[in-house]
Amino acid sequence: MNRVTSKNHVYRFGETEYDLDARSYIMGIINVTPDSFSDGGKYKNTEEACAAAVSMVESGADFIDVGGESTRPGSEPASLQSELDRVIPVIESLARSVRVPLSIDTYKSTVAREALRAGAAIVNDISGLHFDPRMAGVVAEHGSTVILMHIRGTPRTMQIDLVYRDLIGEIRAYLEEGIRRASDAGIRQIIVDPGIGFGKSTDQNIEILKRLSEFRNLGFPVMVGPSRKSFIGNILNLPVDQRLEGTAAAVAVSIINGTDIIRVHDVREMKRVAVIADAVRRANIERESMRTVGQSS
Repeated sequence: MNRVTSKNHVYRFGETEYDLDARSYIMGIINVTPDSFSDGGKYKNTEEACAAAVSMVESGADFIDVGGESTRPGSEPASLQSELDRVIPVIESLARSVRVPLSIDTYKSTVAREALRAGAAIVNDISGLHFDPRMAGVVAEHGSTVILMHIRGTPRTMQIDLVYRDLIGEIRAYLEEGIRRASDAGIRQIIVDPGIGFGKSTDQNIEILKRLSEFRNLGFPVMVGPSRKSFIGNILNLPVDQRLEGTAAAVAVSIINGTDIIRVHDVREMKRVAVIADAVRRANIERESMRTVGQSS
């Protein structure tokens, strides 16, 4: 497959440059929606959403991801105008008040365009450029970064058919098609996300976490979003507001198994988890490097 790949993962987001190989990065979630599965309706206005985002940055968030449409299983799409009304004021305000890159969580090219104009630097597309044929062109036009996620079906239907012949292979093929579309449009900075919880069973989500390193072979940084997801609730038999420890465990496993960016609600706690998991991951890498040197000498 012909594509643009990053020889190293030093990415520029506006005025900010990150070496995504240096450590694990934290993306804080701000959902300005009435019906998201975890925090729908939490922020009553733009000021509350922005205050929460500022607090996340102070707690260690490297990115802020703003979403205006719920993508929980079974959810219905928000209208274009509703989504714009929810996210654009937040992004405009945050662009003036925080220094970390902003991401817009949308699969609609019109929302992406307006968000990028308002100050976002990243488009987090749950469809991996499969829903809106104009999305790749919008991202490329603004010289922005795209996050390509795998989803089975749509948010409304994704948990209906969970049968895969080859789970990891099918996810990789879907992401490879998104990479091709992004590369053909001229997008230079790509991040891939296997889509935990988006058309997967509990066992399938666990399999993805075990095999995250296989997505690194696509040649781009990997992002994972396990935060408060249903598979954690299913394993622990706990409601969404009691999944902090389960999320921490999933974050640690994700980092040790190769993810570069963790998308989470609880930034302060998961930043601490990431520091420890990074230390373990570095030790594993150093041990493997010494073993390789020993075998070649």
